[in-house]
Amino acid sequence: MLCIRTAHADDAEQLAQAQVLYLELIVNELPSGKVTEVREHQGRLFVQREDLLAAGVRLPPEPPPWVALDRIDALHSDYQQESQRLLLTLPSEWLPHQRFGPSSLSEPMPAQSAFGALFNYDLYYSHTENAGHYANTWLEQRVFDGFGMISNTGVYRHSFSGPGYRDGYTRYDTTWRFNDQQRMLSLSGGDLITGALTWNSAVRLGGVQLSREFALRPDLITYPLPRFDGDATVPSTVDLFIDDARVSQQDLRPGPFTLNTVPYISGAGTATLVTTDVLGRQVSTTVPFYVTDSLLREGLSDFSLSLGKLRRNYGVEDFAYGRLVGSGSLRYGLSDSLTLEAHGENGAGLRQAGIGATVGLGLLGTLTSSISHSAGIGNGQQYSLGYSYYGRRFGVTAQRIQRTADYADLSVAQALDSDLAGGPLSKLQDQLTFSFSPEGFGSFGIGYFASEEHSGQRTRLINLSWSRSLWGNSSLYLSFNRQLDDATHAIQAQLVVPFDLYSSLTTGVERDSNGKQSVRANYSRNAPSDGGLGWNLGVAEGDSDFRQADLTWRSRHAQVQAGVYSNDGQTTQWGGVSGSLVAMQGQLFASNRIDDAFVLVSTEGQSGVPVHYEHQLLGRTDRAGYLLVPWVPSYYPGQYEVDLLDMPSNLHLSETQKRIAVHQGSGALLNFAMVMTLSASIQLVDGQGRPLPRGSQVTHQPSGQRSYIGWDGLLYFEGLAKDNRLDVRLADGRTCSSRFTLDDDAVEITLVGPLPCQYDGARP
Repeated sequence: MLCIRTAHADDAEQLAQAQVLYLELIVNELPSGKVTEVREHQGRLFVQREDLLAAGVRLPPEPPPWVALDRIDALHSDYQQESQRLLLTLPSEWLPHQRFGPSSLSEPMPAQSAFGALFNYDLYYSHTENAGHYANTWLEQRVFDGFGMISNTGVYRHSFSGPGYRDGYTRYDTTWRFNDQQRMLSLSGGDLITGALTWNSAVRLGGVQLSREFALRPDLITYPLPRFDGDATVPSTVDLFIDDARVSQQDLRPGPFTLNTVPYISGAGTATLVTTDVLGRQVSTTVPFYVTDSLLREGLSDFSLSLGKLRRNYGVEDFAYGRLVGSGSLRYGLSDSLTLEAHGENGAGLRQAGIGATVGLGLLGTLTSSISHSAGIGNGQQYSLGYSYYGRRFGVTAQRIQRTADYADLSVAQALDSDLAGGPLSKLQDQLTFSFSPEGFGSFGIGYFASEEHSGQRTRLINLSWSRSLWGNSSLYLSFNRQLDDATHAIQAQLVVPFDLYSSLTTGVERDSNGKQSVRANYSRNAPSDGGLGWNLGVAEGDSDFRQADLTWRSRHAQVQAGVYSNDGQTTQWGGVSGSLVAMQGQLFASNRIDDAFVLVSTEGQSGVPVHYEHQLLGRTDRAGYLLVPWVPSYYPGQYEVDLLDMPSNLHLSETQKRIAVHQGSGALLNFAMVMTLSASIQLVDGQGRPLPRGSQVTHQPSGQRSYIGWDGLLYFEGLAKDNRLDVRLADGRTCSSRFTLDDDAVEITLVGPLPCQYDGARP
């Protein structure tokens, strides 16, 4: 217990006789930046209690105004007369705790969305011998703004050789979605998919849904990361190494600290903390850890609530909805090592509820379990148990799901509502996988999968695989699959040889227990993302002969493909085009297909301006001053830059780089305000053609700008007018003026002069 020993009776007398000193205060080798009044008598030091409390010294209740340092337990003091400093050394538990790492409360960049519309298309046409002509077109329409996003998808099919299967338009999904980024909430209406946990099924509904969306906050880490605690007695630097790779460095003040600057990692690993103090002494500490994203951080919750009618015959009927049902899922991080789960379903003659948990076992992995009960169309139970561990060299997962004969969930109710054939859910499902990666020997994998119906019918499969990197970036893959119930098996070998970033050669051979064998080879070159030509050549021989050749042309506006393939002598020619049309800012833009968000960069009518994304050139603005970026990840604050190096010198803007985040499925306008101004480099001379004196002050009229003459009478002005006047004041007090005219359409800096300056009064 901290205390000050009972003061001696002569403390007050010594304090009265003490000399007054003003010393720089040093706390645990860290300068406080303060000069403190100190009183000294025969080697004893007295300091005011307010100064001690401010330095972090712990004092008992109601200490005297002046406290003798030698009466404070656990405190060490040293008076350095030559440097006029007072050094205090405090125990680490007295010092404030320092925390480093990401904060769950950090504010993300608010996402933006401008009003606009988008039309995605993917057109496919084919002609097959003896089968005729066929067209298939996937379509998506979107409208977006501050109200959210409205999307509709569907497929149009047409057979040109007579009535075909399901000719015409088939609607898939029509959905409105609004995302509240601040609260990480998503509200949807229309066609949707219910939320589900690992031990239940999701179904399609027509209705409304409210759910937590962690994707709205890409800065947020939802699972617990390892924390490393330490203690610095003096100012130090700590380096954090994860599996021998340095990931962070922090400067420490004296005192305890917690380091939570670990990157997004998963599985088992080893962390090493190397602390270096101001004297160069190092202390190294190694700590093993285990991280899994199947857990939620303490206090975080994840949920999904859905209410609507079951979607019937999805992909066949446009507007077919069944009975009203409700579904809800919840996950809550009770602690960093325990996440609780719950799920419930009701409607269509079914009531179902279940609870589950994911438990962190420290360095031993994670354990999951659940139990569910259903009543109504099925009165039964479901049990699940799972385990997982992932390390640097090996990993293992195991899961069992077991159900009684009458157990049901909404997937069963949906099948019954859609008049689909099918019985109850399977009685038993087992899964066991093991991976092993010894250094220098590639990666080995073993998988066992089993399913058993209530009728007793079983399906059991075992898979063995091995892969290894060879020369360069080439790789070899081998696999063996065996059905344990009928003793059939298949063997596959594959070699992948990449030649560069875009092209690769893939060869493989397959053989099964029935003696069927095939050999295949494929050479492909992907079309560059910024535009260009790609192709693909493939051949397979064996029990089935196959030939394939196709070309891909990718531009900023669309992607076009065409090819031919032959299967067992039957030839098919095909072609397709995909892309997107965007209506925004009163303009129509064509681009490659936009799956998520996009950004429309505007330079206010300036064409040919280079635009960079994260320091990579995207392209140049068009004649209207726009560049559309079609592949932007939503909610990520991307950095965009414009480069004016090759642009007219009279072109100016206030910011050359900006960051912006875009709402899911929407587009945002990023405007770089550019102004074309008149500027000039001017040489002023006197009546004899001599440059005016350096340092003379010059005032521009009518703007009132001021500048000073440099060498050879030169000076520079921006923001000039067509008609300009310069007023010059020389060092000796004399004044003179000049007038000049500029071209309104000048895009480059104008050179003016030598320009005579007319003196006011007598000329020299």
